[in-house]
Amino acid sequence: MNKVYPSAAAALDGLLYDGMTIMSGGFGLVGNPENLITALTASGFRNLTIVSNNCGAEGFGLYALLANGQIRKMISSYIGDNKLFESLYLEGKLELELNPQGTLAERIRAGGAGIPAFYTATGVGTVVAEGKPVEEFDGKRYIRERWLRADLAIVRAWKGDTHGNLVFRKTARNFNPPMATAATVTVAEVEELVAPGELDPDMIHTPGIYVTRIVRGAHYERRIEKLTVRERTV
Repeated sequence: MNKVYPSAAAALDGLLYDGMTIMSGGFGLVGNPENLITALTASGFRNLTIVSNNCGAEGFGLYALLANGQIRKMISSYIGDNKLFESLYLEGKLELELNPQGTLAERIRAGGAGIPAFYTATGVGTVVAEGKPVEEFDGKRYIRERWLRADLAIVRAWKGDTHGNLVFRKTARNFNPPMATAATVTVAEVEELVAPGELDPDMIHTPGIYVTRIVRGAHYERRIEKLTVRERTV
């Protein structure tokens, strides 16, 4: 089966529909599937539920979907400096399921591992626990959290081969690998596409069995979200 597609739009063709749930990899401005997000925005599909650590930054990443009114609900752990995200939520125009970051990561990992629920002490006694079962183990209380699964995952890797094996680089190895396992269909964009056998098997983070389609991305912005500099002392 040929997994390689000529463009991000082609890689998403036939997979999108209104009201679907999509996982989008990345952490802050690192590891975002920029080309696939652009194609998703251009598709015009709406009422989407997006699972992502955050929702981009002004003018970048998932922010475009927010600005276009395509997102109905965000399942996230961080709002950050995204003023549009904040205002849409406060105005009642955007649903939000806010998770502790570790809980979000584990819910996604559990979804990929086929574990429908797990227990965590994070959030006990706070609003995070509202409406969730709480049980005691060895004298300590834990919240039961449910897995997260999606109709589609869009992820970005540093390198990939035509079989869909993926290698992530540094901080981009964040939510991308677990999301690739937790969706019915996974589409990956890679900075470099190589032939089978060119990747060191010991360096592969996501086996190709999880990846349905793959596309070589282009024109990455490499933005710095928070630039901090130190004045010279001499």
